[in-house]
Amino acid sequence: MSRVLIIGAGGVSTVTVKKCARLPEFFAEIYLASRTLSKCEALQQECGLDRIKGVFAVDADDAKQVADLIRKVEPKLVINLALPYQDLPIMDACLETGVDYLDTANYEPKDVAKFEYSWQWAYHERFQEKGIMALLGSGFDPGVTNVYTAYAAKHHFDEIHYLDIVDCNGGDHGQAFATNFNPEINIREITQRGRYWENGEWKETDPISVRQDIDYQNIGVRASYLLFHEELESLVKHFPTLKRARFWMTFGEAYLTHLRVLESVGMTSIEPVEFQGQKIVPLEFLKAVLPNPGSLAEGYTGQTCIGTYITGIKDGKEKTIFIYNNCDHAVCNAEVGAQAVSYTTGVPAMIGAALMLNGTWKKAGVWNMEQFDPDPFMELLNQHGLPWHLIECDSPFAK
Repeated sequence: MSRVLIIGAGGVSTVTVKKCARLPEFFAEIYLASRTLSKCEALQQECGLDRIKGVFAVDADDAKQVADLIRKVEPKLVINLALPYQDLPIMDACLETGVDYLDTANYEPKDVAKFEYSWQWAYHERFQEKGIMALLGSGFDPGVTNVYTAYAAKHHFDEIHYLDIVDCNGGDHGQAFATNFNPEINIREITQRGRYWENGEWKETDPISVRQDIDYQNIGVRASYLLFHEELESLVKHFPTLKRARFWMTFGEAYLTHLRVLESVGMTSIEPVEFQGQKIVPLEFLKAVLPNPGSLAEGYTGQTCIGTYITGIKDGKEKTIFIYNNCDHAVCNAEVGAQAVSYTTGVPAMIGAALMLNGTWKKAGVWNMEQFDPDPFMELLNQHGLPWHLIECDSPFAK
């Protein structure tokens, strides 16, 4: 019986739940839990009581609560679509109850704007001893971009030397300022120092200080900025021939202007401040007043383009390929009532879960996406709404 428990009921979860509900051959029974029960109930009504068998309120910060819920539901797999702060409590609950685990983003502590895999990789031996599996980062970036890299290494290169992951949202949601996923996580990610791998060491940059203008397929030229992104950490570990690995994301001038103003007046801070006799975190307050990413889908136009430029050696000759996907906001909204940024994360979560449940990707321990055979995942991307394209081209990046 392929019974799953999905934790989280935001924009990404909405996509994953609806996609899972359409595939009873993989997901025979679906249970849904979140801090806000009403969100789960709304999704249950949309998908049908026959597909979402039960909904629950749970505090995912509390490993005991999560473990008690797992014992009640008895799932084969827990799909964690809650906040990155909650990865470790949910992993602890899976470890205690002997249930497989999947997430889309790596752990970061709530009081420090820092994310890395070390905390989750530390669970590897315990998961192995328990005979259970954890699949980390089964979203798009991280996730699909890791699989793209593994696919390129398997089929197109003898060695890969240069990797540039590019993420462009060429859409327009009509809002003065909004983030396409959880504002708190998004702004923490963007305002921390940039970091990239070069010649065997990590190098740092000031936030949003390194710019490259990139021509994105079916979108055009967009200003792209170097950030640190978690998939870099696992990819340089698992592909040691990499001489350089970087991540780039597009931002418009209006977005950056709003962000600089908010940062300059302290609204992006995660340090608590005293306000009317109580402690509040400015960034959490800002999240409360910004548009909910899940509300952006209606009227959202344009496309995303996310992919990997990879340069390496094949049969003694150097070449570059670009593997990418274009995803249309309006098409996603018509299908599942979500914008493309939620869709591009939610669909890979479903695919990773399906491959775990049917035993295609199955190995005790804690693993990243690129450590498995990429071919089954790549095939399912084409079948479930995220078709990929591969071209041989000149690299837009200097060595």
